[in-house]
Amino acid sequence: MNYPRVNYEMTEEDLKELLDACRATPVMKIGSYTGSSPQENANRAWRKLGEKYGFDFMTVRPIQGKGQRFFSAVPTETKEQREERERKEKEEKRQKEIEQIKQQIADLQERLKGLTNE
Repeated sequence: MNYPRVNYEMTEEDLKELLDACRATPVMKIGSYTGSSPQENANRAWRKLGEKYGFDFMTVRPIQGKGQRFFSAVPTETKEQREERERKEKEEKRQKEIEQIKQQIADLQERLKGLTNE
């Protein structure tokens, strides 16, 4: 299912934190530990923004023609919202199946009528 996307605008402070998180940071290697990569740091920063603004950080996309502070993402759902959405989707699927069966019955009745009139 395609979820509706929402446009967001982060603050200058949020943008600064995000850009800072993307920078490589010098680390001292001790043993096999190498520290976080810039990508891991950026993912953490996006996760934090997602929690702040209420969107799934894995669905972020830039908005063409706007500045770096603008992006779209899919809002996160609460447990109750997810249950309501799933209930509605289940009911829509049930109604669609009912309509399909009714159409099949109508088609078969028409076919039967044609066979019995011969």
